[in-house]
Amino acid sequence: MSLVMAQDRTLVDAMDGDAGAFDALLAPLLDPAYRLAVVMLDDRIEAEDAVQEAALKAWSRLRQFRGDRGQLRAWFLSVVANECRMSRRRPWWSVLRRAEVEEAAGFGEDEAIRAMDLEQAIRRLPADDQLALFAHFYLDLTLQESARLLGVSLATAKSRIYRAARRLRPGIALEEVIPTA
Repeated sequence: MSLVMAQDRTLVDAMDGDAGAFDALLAPLLDPAYRLAVVMLDDRIEAEDAVQEAALKAWSRLRQFRGDRGQLRAWFLSVVANECRMSRRRPWWSVLRRAEVEEAAGFGEDEAIRAMDLEQAIRRLPADDQLALFAHFYLDLTLQESARLLGVSLATAKSRIYRAARRLRPGIALEEVIPTA
């Protein structure tokens, strides 16, 4: 039996209620789902909760999935994105937390400053633009997968990614070269 047929069999088994098959399908998707949730929620604990909730919803809605194994990633990431959107709609009295910052070894000060400039520029973008950039450039989703994740048409996804990238330019501090006399 070929690998593709075995993968499709795993999907069919998961749709028939096999928890082990569902775990096998979901395992490679959890890391990109978590990274997506961290970007959307800006909080690691909230992101973990959102991915857990999304996995439960995916399990309960797997029979509604109408696609092949190749479309499962975009489908699951869209479930995660929707769960993150729902999480952001929490009541006003919920506690706000900032994401933990990890220091990278060997990261020079100039690179750190440039990275902070880029991060701040991205944070100034609307949430939908941040999600579009993250899905396409960081998660390396195709335009079709990005469109599905964003819940928009392919043309809208293309224009959203393009416009979001263009909006970043004014927000990033560019180094000025001062000639010496």
